[in-house]
Amino acid sequence: MEKLTKPLSGYLMVLVAIALIPAIVLSLMNQVIWLGIVLIVLFILILPGFFTLQPNKAMVLILFGAYKGTVKANGFFWVNPFMTKQKISLRVRNFENKPLKVNDKIGNPVMVGTIVVWQVEDTFKATFEVNDYENFVHLQTDAAVRKMAGKYPYDDFEAEDAEITLRSGVEEVNQSLEEEIIDRLKHAGIKVIEARISHLAYASEIASAMLQRQQATAIVAARRKIVDGAVGMVEMALEDLKLKGIIDFEEEKKAAMVSNLMVVLCSDRSASPVLNVGTLNQ
Repeated sequence: MEKLTKPLSGYLMVLVAIALIPAIVLSLMNQVIWLGIVLIVLFILILPGFFTLQPNKAMVLILFGAYKGTVKANGFFWVNPFMTKQKISLRVRNFENKPLKVNDKIGNPVMVGTIVVWQVEDTFKATFEVNDYENFVHLQTDAAVRKMAGKYPYDDFEAEDAEITLRSGVEEVNQSLEEEIIDRLKHAGIKVIEARISHLAYASEIASAMLQRQQATAIVAARRKIVDGAVGMVEMALEDLKLKGIIDFEEEKKAAMVSNLMVVLCSDRSASPVLNVGTLNQ
């Protein structure tokens, strides 16, 4: 597990390093060569221990293969010069995954693009639990998108009983995606702040056919509405003519009138009526 380390102040060790310089000079001037060599070696060993950290940066410390802790405070520090230091960013990062071809619940190929906002939360896991945590985030996001897309149909044209679809259930789908990514990335010490779908469309090989199907469905729905309205208007017209005693139709004439009115009302073009200037029987 991650543990925090408090290193020595870098400014204090700078003073120590500066103090070694006149000591080295004096020892060499006084012919104490061995002491001068020791001080020079000590001065050289001190230098690799210095490092600086900016805000939202961390330094992972390893001594001879053993994890010794993480420094998260920003500033100028000094640690054991034999320690291996690995800097990790704790800043919030985001990436937009390119549209990925996946299959929805009923097998249709769809293109899904995602945006993920994340940051490193546990430096120990990010460093030692996975080989490359940044690549791990990208690969596991792809896997999460594939699994999430397989739970829902793209729309309800072929799955009319579906309560949630990729197109209509935006909030539910994004939440499902975020939960799936969180579950996969927690092993690498990654905190997922937000995950959502940024692009959603049918794959190119079926996009044209699906567009035609949507257009046909819309036309059928519109026609059904027109027919329902036309039937109501014809029924109302016949009822009003009967109640007001304007004219009394025989069944044959009534059928002809209904047929003519339905043609006029349901036609997708303007009617061109032929006026009857004779009697009704002509």
